[in-house]
Amino acid sequence: MKKLFKILGMFFLIILIVIGGFLAYLFIAAGNKSENLLSQLGPEAPTLSEDGFSFRDLNKNGVLDPYEDSRQSDSTRIENLLSQMTLEEKAGTMFITMVNVSNDGELAETPNFSNPFSFILPANSEQVIGLKMNHFNILMAPGTKPLAIWQNNFQKLGERTRLGIPITIGTDPRNHFSDNPLTSLFAGDFSLWPEQLGFAAIGDTVLMHRFADIMRQEYLAVGIRLALHPMADLATEPRWPRNNGTFGEDADLAAKMIFAYVKGAQGDSLGSKSVATMVKHFSGGGPQKDGLDPHFQFQEGQVYPGNNFDYHIKPFEAAFAAGAAQIMPYYGVPMGQTSEDVGFAFNKEIITGLLRDKYQFDGVVTTDWGLVSDMDMVFDKMEAKAHGVMHLSPEDRILKILDAGMDQFGGEMLTDMLVKLVEDGKVSEDRLDVSVRRLLRDKFVLGLFDNPYVDVENALQIVGRADFKAEGEAAQRRSMTLLKNDENFLPLKTGLKIYAEGIEEETVNRYGIYVDDPKDADVAILRLMTPYQSMPGLIAGQFHHGDLDFKGDEKQAILDIIAQVPTIVDIYLDRPAVIPEIAAGSKGLFANYGATDEAVLDVIFGKAKPEGNLPFELPSSMEAVYNQFEDLPYDSKDPLFKFGFGLRYR
Repeated sequence: MKKLFKILGMFFLIILIVIGGFLAYLFIAAGNKSENLLSQLGPEAPTLSEDGFSFRDLNKNGVLDPYEDSRQSDSTRIENLLSQMTLEEKAGTMFITMVNVSNDGELAETPNFSNPFSFILPANSEQVIGLKMNHFNILMAPGTKPLAIWQNNFQKLGERTRLGIPITIGTDPRNHFSDNPLTSLFAGDFSLWPEQLGFAAIGDTVLMHRFADIMRQEYLAVGIRLALHPMADLATEPRWPRNNGTFGEDADLAAKMIFAYVKGAQGDSLGSKSVATMVKHFSGGGPQKDGLDPHFQFQEGQVYPGNNFDYHIKPFEAAFAAGAAQIMPYYGVPMGQTSEDVGFAFNKEIITGLLRDKYQFDGVVTTDWGLVSDMDMVFDKMEAKAHGVMHLSPEDRILKILDAGMDQFGGEMLTDMLVKLVEDGKVSEDRLDVSVRRLLRDKFVLGLFDNPYVDVENALQIVGRADFKAEGEAAQRRSMTLLKNDENFLPLKTGLKIYAEGIEEETVNRYGIYVDDPKDADVAILRLMTPYQSMPGLIAGQFHHGDLDFKGDEKQAILDIIAQVPTIVDIYLDRPAVIPEIAAGSKGLFANYGATDEAVLDVIFGKAKPEGNLPFELPSSMEAVYNQFEDLPYDSKDPLFKFGFGLRYR
């Protein structure tokens, strides 16, 4: 036995040595490559004066070029810069993907154990210098100070390239409290509000505008100039995992909220104090067959059995009216809506025919992530998203995306492939110019060419400001939706003996006395989540697919508590839950859309009042869900709670 342990010990030691050696190789290789790339950079752009006008000499040629002159029109600056760009620089501009952010504010040049993404993403210098990219999406972020410092260092990296093209930094949502660990990675120090569903529950467009304006101020303070949100999709298929990112199933309500959101982020017009919005996912990603998300190959397309395609465009029409700068289509296939069943970004009738021609949208249109290389298959073999064109080579996918009318490739770094397609005569450089003009236009309008840097001390004063956080917490409370209050059992009085699940004991004790057995309690408070079934795979497992009802032992355990003691149930609705027995047995029933324990308990104990109304209906059974149409709103038979339902305290 001792010999076996010795052998096993040696085996694990060898594995550790191999892993350690491999990691050391990664660090050394990354460091060497970074040094080689950084050595290719020119100097920082000097500030020069000509005829009393000061300017940043971005191409370091000692003279004032039109693109460096803020007095010139945007079109003049764009054409001048475009005439100086190489094919490689144009290609780099047409890609956006994730970028590493360091924890100390320095450039992220080597892998870091505190950030797992750093082992799968290139160094900052490789992306900016080697691939000549200048659009990026940040994922995990450190605290405000290192994020602001890193942003300035990253912009300095761009400044030292040949033409000094500034970098556009974008992000997915960061200002929502969420129970989803994948989403919570983005939160950082930012103020936390309910998810989009929560704003729909409140239905206050003034509050929506206020949220977007606060988000704008926080983003602007750390140099984030592109919001890869909001979602204008509709939650007409209750099983779809991304319902929590929508404004619910009512197109008119969603349209009002989208308009206010875009205006709050961008202002009345896009400018130097704006955060550009990339509204997604045109032309509406909600009606997925059986609720299966098109991130994955098991998805079977978007379907319209209710012949309701146009209904899903209404929120996008509001986005156009508000002046949304950019649009992102989804992965899905609009089955039977065009002459070929291919994903939106490959579909010329959707992008050129509908978006460009009918709606006259001339802003940037970016693909969702990974349509060309299926890069996420490294993590999940089920995650391949080039629906309808999986048989095409990566080169042919690029050509089809460009032919459809897209401007930018999301989640990709295939700049060399695009360059070669031009050199081989398969696509013209003039076609690239069409898209690069749009991408440069946003940079100029946002003021990035004139000053892309942030004040670190100002960032510390703005991000997560006390009053911003207080407003977010108040919105969490307002969004709480009271679905049942049996015999006006609510609000509760403080000081009761409380059995709780899903809430920390320390938090409970601020409102009453925590007990660990429901038999000893005056009241039970259960915080639940809409049920889901995990799909196989690392990424797929993070998406909440499947049935919406509690089953078996899990349901029985809840009902047993309800039978023993008067019970208040609060359920997080990232999708519409099917809870007829729980609703019938509970004394009080709430829905939340991203709320802290304190927010929930404040409402339960009457320190705040519930103001929410359901942004979608709650079906009465899974049979009703199976029988409804994916593209129609509020169409399940005999819903337990209808769209718009919400009680108030007396």
